[in-house]
Amino acid sequence: MYPFLRKDDDTMAKAKYVRQKDGYFQTKVWDGTYTDSGRKHRITLRSKKSSKDLEEKVNELKNQIKQRQFVRKADVSFYEYAVAWKSAYKSNLALNTQNMYSNIIEKHLVEISCNISEVNRAHYLTLINSTSGIRTQQQISMTFKQIVKNAIRDRLLPADAFDEIFLDTVKIKYKSPEKRALAEHEKKALTTAKLEPMEKAFVFILYGCGLRRGEVIALTRFDISLERRELTVNKAVAFDVNTPVLKDTKNGIHRTIPIPDLIYPIIHNYVKSLRTTYLFHMKDGEIITKSSLDKMWQRIIKKMQDESAEPIEGLTPHIFRHNYCANLCYQIPKISIGKIAELLGDSQKMVVDVYNHEVAAKEKPAETISAALAL
Repeated sequence: MYPFLRKDDDTMAKAKYVRQKDGYFQTKVWDGTYTDSGRKHRITLRSKKSSKDLEEKVNELKNQIKQRQFVRKADVSFYEYAVAWKSAYKSNLALNTQNMYSNIIEKHLVEISCNISEVNRAHYLTLINSTSGIRTQQQISMTFKQIVKNAIRDRLLPADAFDEIFLDTVKIKYKSPEKRALAEHEKKALTTAKLEPMEKAFVFILYGCGLRRGEVIALTRFDISLERRELTVNKAVAFDVNTPVLKDTKNGIHRTIPIPDLIYPIIHNYVKSLRTTYLFHMKDGEIITKSSLDKMWQRIIKKMQDESAEPIEGLTPHIFRHNYCANLCYQIPKISIGKIAELLGDSQKMVVDVYNHEVAAKEKPAETISAALAL
């Protein structure tokens, strides 16, 4: 008689939870934390009254999580937690990367004095807004986010803490300086600058062999074969603040590089005059320190500037490596991309991705096509 009261009518309210055989309504609920394996940690809630009573308990727990009540207590500051996190999770990274994290923690995150469980959006935004330099801001943001994620996994922050702190904040984008080759006035100044033997050997190995800075610093007299006119790259140097530390080359790639005719006399004379193992050294013969290397580079730039009417600005050792690769790329197909990558100790993909625009800029497709199809 009343079809709208049929049992299968979708409009009828249904209990959310079903009474179990033991007489309880029961469900498992995520408590907002994670297990050590990264899985969601769930707890069991029960009610003997009704499905509605259990539902109210579930909602109450979710509200507690939202209000940061359901987390483990820890008497540790944000800074202390950051230091422990870096030691536990970043100690196996490259030394330069470790130093970056240490710098961010010791110079910036140390300003946050609250407990790890109390860190919030205001702490993050205040720190970012009070820091100058896009690159530093980006590193702070990256480190801060990693620490918050780890604190969530350690159940020191609720699961929604990440969104509470970072949602709708401006993404910090850092664009590294555009790669460039040496300018003509820089090349000219390089050939006429009144450089000391060590300065000259350093800058011309950069120019003529395309090594990374750390690979040049690590060179010994035994890595140079004057007879075969080649040098071997099988190690590099990273700096622990000021102290040089020997390590493997980037990607673990070792290689042998021809010494070009232009720089061979410079290398020959310098190696013959050496009384130490390392090419670039302190007075005691040990590898040059970071501060001494920086001073030597400043002297090189000043002496080049003395020879140039145009300003020499932003010149770094890596620009010499870029110049080396770019000029080899101009010689394709006399030299293959594979061989260029081998000489650089890098991948063919890197050569194509980074230097393809250099080659494209030198292309003259109209003239090349006309010449290729001439009868």
